[in-house]
Amino acid sequence: MDKARISIIGAGYVGLVTAVCLASRGHEVIVSTHSSKKAGLISRGIAPFYEKGLDPLLRDAVRSGGLRVVIGRERAVLGSDVSFITVATPSKPDGSIDLRFIEATSRDIGLALAKKPGYHLVVVKSTVIPGTTQDVVGPLVESASGKRAGPDFGLCMNPEFLKEGAAVHDTLHPDRIVIGELDRRSGDLLESLYREFYGDDVPPVMRTNIPTAEMIKYVNNSFLAMKVSFINQIANICERVPGVDVKDVARGIGLDYRINPRFLRAGPGFGGSCFPKDVSALISFAESKGYEPSLLREVLSVNARQARHVVDLLMDKLGELRGKRVAILGLSFKPGTDDMREAPSIRVIEGLL
Repeated sequence: MDKARISIIGAGYVGLVTAVCLASRGHEVIVSTHSSKKAGLISRGIAPFYEKGLDPLLRDAVRSGGLRVVIGRERAVLGSDVSFITVATPSKPDGSIDLRFIEATSRDIGLALAKKPGYHLVVVKSTVIPGTTQDVVGPLVESASGKRAGPDFGLCMNPEFLKEGAAVHDTLHPDRIVIGELDRRSGDLLESLYREFYGDDVPPVMRTNIPTAEMIKYVNNSFLAMKVSFINQIANICERVPGVDVKDVARGIGLDYRINPRFLRAGPGFGGSCFPKDVSALISFAESKGYEPSLLREVLSVNARQARHVVDLLMDKLGELRGKRVAILGLSFKPGTDDMREAPSIRVIEGLL
């Protein structure tokens, strides 16, 4: 397809990075946010969070006019051919997914489409449990717009696999593109957008039905979280064996191509905006289907205990901690980001206090 006019609904990590990368290769992009503070920063070419390599691309996109930001949804949808939903999907207190932002955004898109002639593609990029795109997003857009999914507007689920600290690189050089499609027309349009965007370097494209695409995202993150909890348990065992260093063990098993060395660095556990909430949401989803996901529960349990284990190690080496001064070197949940959400440092500090 020719350069599409694209609206990005949500200006968080996924939304803004996606918008900036699309604009950097010639697409006309409108970012929609409800935050006047975020809009002010973005319009001046300043990202509201730290992400390696994002600021210079954002400045160039704003200066060239390829990226602009608006408050609200209507202008963004009316001024585009494709809308990506990238709003947050936080956890409820019980660990299940909170869809209030998805629901509100779907209604807003529908109200805008009621005023827009012609075909429009709606793409869910937010992480949502299987069934959400077809059973929640689609019907809400239909109800608010008076149009039908399929004949009048397209519907896809297109999960992202970005790593904070490397999100720009991951957007420009992804391992794969997963497209969950309502129908062939929707999928063809989204695939053609990506093929135009990546040109000769297009990654493998997997097309499937919508709930499978939704599940792929959860399973992807849960598997990586499981690797972190696994190596942390192994580290705790290695500590009890004189002369065994878990770093050497991880390197030894990581050389097996079936395992690979990624996410095998022992430490205080995982954090961030994705792994904790996504594993919790998958657990809740499995329970709603009548299945007890015991392995996933243990992934979270190991992670919750690991930060306390760091404090226990200090006590083993130093004895009584009361009155001692401790330096915490590094606070964000991982290097290369300023994101403090679910950061293990918080749990370590709480344990020390």
